[in-house]
Amino acid sequence: MGRLLALAAALIAAALIAWADARLPAPAPLDAPQAAFSAERAMADVIAIASVPHPLGTAAHDVSRDILLRRMAALGLDPQIHHGVGVELGKFDASRAAAGAVDNVIGVLPGKDRGAPAVALMAHYDSVPASPGSADDAAGVASALEIVRAIKARGAPARDVILLITDGEEAGLLGANAFFASDPMARRIGFVFNMEARGSSGRVQMFQAGHRNGGAIALLQKTAIRPQASSLTGFIYEHMANDTDFTVARGAKVAGLNYAFIGRQFDYHSPSSTPATLDLGALQDMGQQVLSTASAVAFAPALPAPAPDVVYGQAPGAVTLAYPPIVGWLIVAASAGLLAWAVVRARRTEAFGGFDVARGAGAALFAVLGAVAVMHFARRATGVPFGYLEQRFLLAQAPRWETALFLIGLGMLLLAIAEVARGRRKAIVLPLLAGVGSCAFGGVDQIGLGLGLAAALVGLAAYGRPVSRSGAWAGALLLGIVVAAAAQAAAPAAAFVIAWPVALGALGAAATGLAVGRSPATLALLAILGALGLAFAGGFAHASYLSLDLPELLGLPVLIGLFALWPLAQPDEGAPPARLVGPVLILAGLAMTAAVRFNHPYDARHPEATFVGYRLEQDTHKGWRFSRTSLDTPWTAAVLKADGGVPAKLSDWALGKVEAAPAPYLDLPTPQMALSREVSGDLRLHVAPPAGARSIYLRFKSDTAISIVAIAGAPTTVAIKPGQDARLTWSTGGQAFDVTLRAAGPGKIDVAYSATTDGWPAGAAPLPKRPSEVMAFDVSDSAVLAGERHFAW
Repeated sequence: MGRLLALAAALIAAALIAWADARLPAPAPLDAPQAAFSAERAMADVIAIASVPHPLGTAAHDVSRDILLRRMAALGLDPQIHHGVGVELGKFDASRAAAGAVDNVIGVLPGKDRGAPAVALMAHYDSVPASPGSADDAAGVASALEIVRAIKARGAPARDVILLITDGEEAGLLGANAFFASDPMARRIGFVFNMEARGSSGRVQMFQAGHRNGGAIALLQKTAIRPQASSLTGFIYEHMANDTDFTVARGAKVAGLNYAFIGRQFDYHSPSSTPATLDLGALQDMGQQVLSTASAVAFAPALPAPAPDVVYGQAPGAVTLAYPPIVGWLIVAASAGLLAWAVVRARRTEAFGGFDVARGAGAALFAVLGAVAVMHFARRATGVPFGYLEQRFLLAQAPRWETALFLIGLGMLLLAIAEVARGRRKAIVLPLLAGVGSCAFGGVDQIGLGLGLAAALVGLAAYGRPVSRSGAWAGALLLGIVVAAAAQAAAPAAAFVIAWPVALGALGAAATGLAVGRSPATLALLAILGALGLAFAGGFAHASYLSLDLPELLGLPVLIGLFALWPLAQPDEGAPPARLVGPVLILAGLAMTAAVRFNHPYDARHPEATFVGYRLEQDTHKGWRFSRTSLDTPWTAAVLKADGGVPAKLSDWALGKVEAAPAPYLDLPTPQMALSREVSGDLRLHVAPPAGARSIYLRFKSDTAISIVAIAGAPTTVAIKPGQDARLTWSTGGQAFDVTLRAAGPGKIDVAYSATTDGWPAGAAPLPKRPSEVMAFDVSDSAVLAGERHFAW
């Protein structure tokens, strides 16, 4: 019973530690000291900038820009509009490009040494269509304004502080690209702080640093207030399609730190991202974290010196640990040494052989694979298809869904460990059933079947006879050391996620002789170590849950949670009550999953997203009403059937696969295109989007090798290979622009277009009124004009 009580104490303590680390600070009031950051003061700027959607190229966007100019002028920053053209190539596909004309708004707080490298506070003021963008990124802009005001209140800084408010980030990092590619002021910046958001709440994380970040991380350690930072997130972010303006600064070799809060993601890029839904605590966290470090940089006689990249991460209690990558090997070696010593000590009291160690390692692997298999089943059992818009059903009830996954993951962890004491193989049935059950939701699920079968096979080998606690724990730690070593070899920046928990478990193993005894002191030590390990795992579980709609990622927290928790979770041999904790948690998680599936989460606060449009094929004079969401919403079904057409699947190069129904053709203006040859021999394609267009999307197909070498005068390189296509999005649709082409010889090129206009076309039957629990998402309620032009030279 003592071990069970210690386990319960560890679970409760871990939850409290995780809660404390995730707790948002109280927003500072309007009358807070002038040198401090106040979320209440910053909120006034959020309201001014982000009360309505203001995407690039709209009148509301220009209003927000002018508000910024006045606000920065009041701070004495002498603001200027820096016009430019930004071009962004696809991160993993250089045949894709985005471009547009931008208005960056830049102000300067002069420092004592005007020639010293400046520090920049960067955020973007444009929003996505249909979203006011109060979090993304009015929160960043308002934070930057309040931070520079607080720095000014502290006296003249040592160097200039540049307020760099970029434009067109949502259209493809266009403002940042224009600035760092061609703006002379970019050469003055020596350090940049970027502020972003993905959702409307949550702790702020410094999730990415610049190259040679040793000096910057050391400064962060010394100055930041309750920081959240991890080299793992930076490593992952480099391999994801996502980007922020900081990516451009980092690519220009500018040192800096990238911050964002991630939480309540239902509001991300959503009409619900209003000032009323922005969490003031998240705004306060952003401001005080960045101010503490930015102020140190601004007043320092020198910028943080570039130094080799370090591994860094967050330990429970807001402690940031950092060290050179080579130290990771020392941690792995120390863990191996501690484990060896613990095994030698334990074998003097309780004999166990290599098979026990192997079975322990197998049980640990079974815990991970089994948890992943059951969580995969739970995701399929929600009935929610995978997709950006489809996932909103889960985001509207995010706490319930996250709780379900956490209960399943923790339950499988405890079940797998508890069954080692009995050695029965019945445990393997659960992941196997989960794999088979995954096929009940939309056909054969090869991933689910594979996970369930893999878990069952590992469990079949691991279980079969009782295994001692010492032997099993030794096996689990040995598995962890092997995984940590592999991670250290492949990705040192990420390896600490495994290495630290393994070291914690190995330390406990050495201190307790691999937990042979059960004295109060031993159990107390194990409870403390288990709480720390599980709290560390819980932090990464929450981050993994928030990052992607991929429950399988939660297998990592299951793995890192078991190393220190194992000796408390494995009961004595037989059938003690402790073995039932895991099954109870799993049942609770599956019951919560059922609640998620059958709950209707949409209401006025969390409206259901609809995305409808009117597509006009201008070459064939055909019209379609289309929807990018399913027809489950009665409102959407009514829109598609309004002209008597029968909805069916429509495949379009620009829209993808959508639900569409035939509709009357409307004679709307078409874009104008003309191809001419320059004196240099290059070709110039002049494109004039149709009146009222918000953006125009072009697809190029040529029968000869050709490259796009400039867009609206901004140099670039986009190769168009014969028989393949290249694509370009121009996001300031009301402006004409030129595409400069360089061809290898004579040839032909086909240019298909898809232009999106603002608003539902006037000649179409009007849209029905939306209920309060239904909202228009992104560029919904627009007309899409499609066609193709053919040129030869």
